[in-house]
Amino acid sequence: MTIIPDTPSRLRLTPISRLAAGGRWRVEAMRSLREPVLLFFTQGQGRITIAGSTRAYGPNNTIFIPPGVMHGFDFAPRVQGSVVFFGRNHGLDLPSTPQMLRPRDPVSQKELIAILEAIQRELESHRSGSQKAAQHHLGLLGVWIDRQLERDRALETMPQRPGAAQRLAARYAALLERDFRSNRAVADYAEALGVTPTHLTRVCRATAGKGAHQILEDRILFEARRLFESGISSAPTPQGLLNQLGVGAEEMPDSATLETEIARLRRARDAL
Repeated sequence: MTIIPDTPSRLRLTPISRLAAGGRWRVEAMRSLREPVLLFFTQGQGRITIAGSTRAYGPNNTIFIPPGVMHGFDFAPRVQGSVVFFGRNHGLDLPSTPQMLRPRDPVSQKELIAILEAIQRELESHRSGSQKAAQHHLGLLGVWIDRQLERDRALETMPQRPGAAQRLAARYAALLERDFRSNRAVADYAEALGVTPTHLTRVCRATAGKGAHQILEDRILFEARRLFESGISSAPTPQGLLNQLGVGAEEMPDSATLETEIARLRRARDAL
């Protein structure tokens, strides 16, 4: 099995549209990161799946995702916004669970935009201390998140707890993210969670709009594409990539789908 190298641990800020420049799979396929990430949508709408549950997003939605949480979201050309990659060594006290924030008042929206613009300005600056200044602005972003969470809690008359289906989907997503390279099938995950494969699939369809096997396949396909693009793979064929990921026949994605994607990625790479 080949482990793909870690992503850079430095602070980055990029337009959401740029994430999908190399293919919509970069944002739509299930994946997790080893650093916190914040998505700020300014235009467009769609659906985002986090830890096995799907919700709608729209303008001014701000979504914080901790490291190791599996996620993916629908992307369309009209979707605009920014994404902040905190880096693994951010040194901030951030939420340990995903947070979906909807700042409705203009003041909070302007504060967030100003913080993101300040981070971008320092990251693009060549002045001395620019990286340090960007990190300080990142700290202000952490404060902004805390204030939004405090305001949301104050507005809630009865805090909502995740239902049983959402909790099971989140447990499956976490287990899958940990073990998807371990040659386990959906039946193995279901057994570990204490449910039947049929029940797990039914819950996943209800919470994420995808079956349990489709979520597993989606995660494997994303990792195979990354493995190909990274140039690590010594066997850039569908079966070769899956073998390097330690994936067996039961959970193996459709080879035709992967073959088509590899051909597209190869053409894009050769065109550079």
